[in-house]
Amino acid sequence: MSGTLQWFKSSYSDASGGACVEVAYDWHKSSYSDDSGGACVEVAACAHAVHVRDSKDLAVPSLALAPSAWADFTTWAAR
Repeated sequence: MSGTLQWFKSSYSDASGGACVEVAYDWHKSSYSDDSGGACVEVAACAHAVHVRDSKDLAVPSLALAPSAWADFTTWAAR
């Protein structure tokens, strides 16, 4: 994991304190990233999506991919 978990409230929760579930992504930094600020990609896998983000700019939203699309990409990138 690469630091603090990113917590967010379930879309089924309401603003008046109704049933609330909070979940967090468990981000993992690329093994090709270095500790001195090299190019960093972080990935968090969920049941229905794989989220990818730039660890240098956490204000930018992550990219959500279908697990099959992520598998296709990593197979291609490993060549």
